[in-house]
Amino acid sequence: MNRRNFLALTGTFTGGTLILPQFLHAFGTQNQLVTGNECVIFIQLNGGNDGLNTYIPYQDELYYYHRPSIGIAKQNVIAGNNGMGFHPALKDFATMQQNGDLTVIQNVGYANPVRSHFRSQEIWQTAPTNQEYLSQGWLGRYLDLQCNDHQPTAGINIDTIDTLALKGEEPNSITVKDPNRFNSRNAAETKDQLSNNPQLDFVRKIANSVSEGADAIQDALKKSTPSEVSYPKTGLAKNLEWIAKLIKGNLNSKVYYTSLGGFDTHDNQLAIHQNKLSELNDAIFCCYSDLKKAQVLQNTTIVVFSEFGRRVKDNGKGTDHGTAAPLFVIGGDTKGNVIGKNPNLTDLDEGDLKYQIDFRSVYSSLLQQKLAFDPTKIGIKNSPLQGLF
Repeated sequence: MNRRNFLALTGTFTGGTLILPQFLHAFGTQNQLVTGNECVIFIQLNGGNDGLNTYIPYQDELYYYHRPSIGIAKQNVIAGNNGMGFHPALKDFATMQQNGDLTVIQNVGYANPVRSHFRSQEIWQTAPTNQEYLSQGWLGRYLDLQCNDHQPTAGINIDTIDTLALKGEEPNSITVKDPNRFNSRNAAETKDQLSNNPQLDFVRKIANSVSEGADAIQDALKKSTPSEVSYPKTGLAKNLEWIAKLIKGNLNSKVYYTSLGGFDTHDNQLAIHQNKLSELNDAIFCCYSDLKKAQVLQNTTIVVFSEFGRRVKDNGKGTDHGTAAPLFVIGGDTKGNVIGKNPNLTDLDEGDLKYQIDFRSVYSSLLQQKLAFDPTKIGIKNSPLQGLF
């Protein structure tokens, strides 16, 4: 049994209770965040979010020509600037941008785009150079090198499923399936006693890590300052609330990951997209406000992305799979501007937007400027995106 499968199996037996490797226990006992010791929260929008109806080219008449059924009326667009504005459900995105804490990166994608959900998600999560198939995620590769035999950091995925993005050679990340069950094990400590069976030794080591990891989470939660923000009772809001608690409690993981599904809007898009963007807006703004009040927003960067956008022309009730879309970066001392040109609706690729900014350039910026890591060490050769931080 390999280590990752053992961790997954243990998570099943414990009902999804948090599992953390032993090295995080020591890291979780640190008293305060160190300036520059930053973390990144990734929020993946599963299903292919319609970027044109999220950050809207409302002054381009071609937008309404192509979208007679689902175009957002000009008078409903929020915070219009340079011909672009937010969906009415994203009122707090507009507030964060006006505060200088939200950057919009336009037309993000990659060459020769794939319109399959699974494969495009895989490409985003592994960041291959030429769309080769990789078994390890880009964050997993980063953690393998950064942790240096499980030190000094790790990633936490708060979700119902694992993410390939965090998969590496070593189990430097864990998936928390039920954040409401952060229970201390109160198990008696056992020594890492060597035997003639290396698999048994590994099981013993992981068993101790489970106990210590649960204690580390409890320690972080005890140290976390009470939230002055009332989070909505939605799945994403709950996940982000727990992430905020762990950050404020000095767990000091480098990477947090979660997702929101339901963006595959082939039908009934107006209602569905309104609801999903409302959930996204409310959850993120609460997390943003929580971290800002705790004075740790400058050390926390929130990245919101989807595996692809939708086609420019609607299908009468919704939109089909497309290509490029906006990506949002919040906090982390981002410059709070708009990077990239407005979507060019006169120059399409078989009815789809042409990407302008490669998503791996965004990854390169995050690794280099937020995580103090050379992206070329994990095979990302794209230059960092200028103007983000």
